[in-house]
Amino acid sequence: MARMIYKAVPAPMWQEAKSRDQWTGAPVDLADGFIHFSTAEQLPETLAKHFAGQQDLLLVAIKADDLGGDLRWEVSRGGALFPHLHAALRCDKVAWVEALSMGPDGQHHLPERCT
Repeated sequence: MARMIYKAVPAPMWQEAKSRDQWTGAPVDLADGFIHFSTAEQLPETLAKHFAGQQDLLLVAIKADDLGGDLRWEVSRGGALFPHLHAALRCDKVAWVEALSMGPDGQHHLPERCT
């Protein structure tokens, strides 16, 4: 089974990316020079730390192997290896996109297929 990686993206930003067939990242990605992704295990903490309370988010899922050598696993938070894409994300590399629901506590609920 292919290892999936994930990116939370505001819906309007993703719609714009789809119109260009690629996404260069959110402002934090552009500032850092790569697109930040998370594994399924890292995703809850990433959502809580960077996206708590944010509505209208989509979860974009990609098979890590489909990104080739532009995907690097680099040490980040707590010494864990995080997937970073050092290129634009081509929309044809996306496996699926799903809206993230949010509970009354402001925490996002992950789709069943990524838990």
